Amino acid sequence: MQTLPIDVVLPDIMAALLLKPNAVVVAPPGAGKTTRVAPALLDQPWCKGAVWLLSPRRLAARAAAERIAEEMGEVVGGIVGYATRLDSKQSAKTRLLVMTPGLFRNRILADPELAGVSAVLFDEVHERSLDGDFALALAIDAQQGLRDELRLIAMSATLDGARFGALLGDAPVLKSEGKIWPLELRHIGRRAEERLEASVLAAVRQALADEPAGDMLTFLPGAADIDRAATAVEDARLPLVVHRLHGQIDPALQRKALVRDPEGRRKLILATSIAETSLTIEGVRIVIDAGLSRRPRFDKAAGIARLVTERASQASATQRAGRAARQGPGVAYRLWEAAATAGMPPFDPPEIHENDLMPVVLDCASWGIIDPRQLGWLDPPSPAAIAEAKSRLQAIGALGADGRITTSGKALASVPLPVPLAHMLIEAARAGEAELAARLAVLLTEMGLGGRGVDVEARLGRWRGQRGERSEGAIRLARRLAGIGERLATGTSDTGTRSIGGWIATAWPDRVARQRAGQRGEYLSVGGRAYRIDPVEPLAGSEWLAIADAQGHAAGVRILSAAPITLAEVEAIFGDRIITRSASSYDAANDRVDHRRERRLGAIALASGKAPRSDGAEDDVAVRMAAVQGKGLGLIDWGPVSQALRQRASFAGIDALSEAALADSADMWLAPLLARCRGLRDIGDGRLADALMGMLDWPARQRLEKFVPADYTTPAGSRHAIDYGADGGPTVSLRVQEMFGLARHPTIGDPPVPLILALTSPAHRPIQTSRDLPSFWSGSWYEVAKEMRGRYPRHSWPDDPATARPTLMTKAAQARRDAQ
Repeated sequence: MQTLPIDVVLPDIMAALLLKPNAVVVAPPGAGKTTRVAPALLDQPWCKGAVWLLSPRRLAARAAAERIAEEMGEVVGGIVGYATRLDSKQSAKTRLLVMTPGLFRNRILADPELAGVSAVLFDEVHERSLDGDFALALAIDAQQGLRDELRLIAMSATLDGARFGALLGDAPVLKSEGKIWPLELRHIGRRAEERLEASVLAAVRQALADEPAGDMLTFLPGAADIDRAATAVEDARLPLVVHRLHGQIDPALQRKALVRDPEGRRKLILATSIAETSLTIEGVRIVIDAGLSRRPRFDKAAGIARLVTERASQASATQRAGRAARQGPGVAYRLWEAAATAGMPPFDPPEIHENDLMPVVLDCASWGIIDPRQLGWLDPPSPAAIAEAKSRLQAIGALGADGRITTSGKALASVPLPVPLAHMLIEAARAGEAELAARLAVLLTEMGLGGRGVDVEARLGRWRGQRGERSEGAIRLARRLAGIGERLATGTSDTGTRSIGGWIATAWPDRVARQRAGQRGEYLSVGGRAYRIDPVEPLAGSEWLAIADAQGHAAGVRILSAAPITLAEVEAIFGDRIITRSASSYDAANDRVDHRRERRLGAIALASGKAPRSDGAEDDVAVRMAAVQGKGLGLIDWGPVSQALRQRASFAGIDALSEAALADSADMWLAPLLARCRGLRDIGDGRLADALMGMLDWPARQRLEKFVPADYTTPAGSRHAIDYGADGGPTVSLRVQEMFGLARHPTIGDPPVPLILALTSPAHRPIQTSRDLPSFWSGSWYEVAKEMRGRYPRHSWPDDPATARPTLMTKAAQARRDAQ
């Protein structure tokens, strides 16, 4: 057997586990920690039972078990076995079992003591998956409360050893330096406008030209990106055998991607982050990294976990590049500029801060812990996220008001499915349709099963015709789930059979959606969320849909999978949630109140018709008041007088007439006005102004009159309204002749500010806007007066306007008045 770097520190690891029950192992990629540490434990004096090795992904778990068995000269399923959701090879002889953290979580919840297990190893813990963090937290709690002799080992290549050591009770941190092969990084960049598959093809061509030998491993964010890149490379007819590597393809095809080509041809493996860690891919010397990752983000408003594509972390990029130098010198081509690396996040965010905590809270309650933060977490979940998950669990009866698990919750926690699907399965089992619901649950949790497409019914039909290891494993899982559902179902049900859409609606009641009138592909859900589907999709013709999965946010969420459901079935399933009520609404376009009687299911009106006002409808004044509170004061027909008063108050710093203050005090000033008029546009400007003035106390009124007058009186004795809403500030428009004789610029306010003078000609055409009248008189007035004398010779245009007499008359008219 080949010697690996980890072998050097194995004696130290074994010695540490004799003294303490826990240890942390840090080893670089390719050091051999995944395949060597677990088998070494089997011969230890304290190891009388099984050793469980937790690998973050199903592909890695199978590959690790096969590699360990091969090195031990065993057959998988004997001493070494594996267990994943869709596939399992183990027997009574199995002592070393490789599994995923999610499967471990199910097993420890069923058997908290982990009877017959001597050690649990958590591989690649740096990935910080929610399942991985939760599995470790449960194991620590079980060790502290039930099994102090249980050994726990955390392992990773890029591990914060000190933090994990502290979490595991000051466990020793043992490091393997590993064999370091030369690795060259080449940052070749990527044009922003170029499609990803085109950039990948260009990088593959460059690698073929630069590197005469070695297989290539390319990292892309998702399965669809992989398919497009594979098509581009295959169409280019390059001398490469193309393999796809992601969780949706059959295990047999996954295994082919991991080993050298039997005919010695060069390979190109297009992979998701599934290939970042844990397993070594034979023959890879070249890595092409798109620098992108696809991560789940739970959208509480939509109630869905959406996948977002974002920049990979620096730690992830380092892991990816390292795949090229596991077995010899390698080169990594990066599709970004070298300077951009510093802008990438240092590490992947822990999923516990991004995912739905509903299953964690339920499992903790099943474990006997009301507050999940009591467990040992490297990064505890937020109290807000826990509270939100508890609220949803209480809504379906899984938790009581005290946060403790109910009988129904215990049944749901026993089903290895997301909570909504577990609820669906048990309800279907009561109705005698456990097998259909189990198949549906597996289809909805296994991406790519039954092909792709929005129509869940069509995917189920295609799955029935599929053959292969993955499809058959999914069928076996569905049978196991159906058996669990039938065992947990209690009592009888009068539900009867349901359609596929009906069972999806059972799982996610708030995602039942009705097409908006006249808008093909646009839907409104019971929960009030807007959804959309491509109008060319056949499902877009369905009036009602039960939505199983969606992606996106903001105003429209794109439907990824759904099934049709009829109105009759919606009413049969949710009859107890449908309410009939009289509703009144304000019609802003016509300034009237409409009274209607309607049947509603959540945000959807099933039927609606006019109703008399006496039929339980709201008072018209209350409806109009509610409309103003909801949509703002803009619904009111403000006239120039009332609007000017509000602007004066705003300039004076009087808050009583501000938007927020008037909204808060609407019961005091608006309600009495509405009681005496037909609508919001029928109040009248004068009455509005009087009502607003009534909201001002005596000091506020005095301040307005003294410092913020409504009008400006000119030296000529004329009065002009001041516009306090003007862009530049309080402005008054007047003829320039009215300001003759004024040597100081007028001011208003406290502290005083210049009143902006919009000066006009006798014909009221703009001449000058001034904040400094003396400067205007001594500056540009000479040229203005010269022009005005030519245009308006009958008027007086003095050389020194600051000392001239103000006037509103022509020279002749003024002379006649003076002569009288």
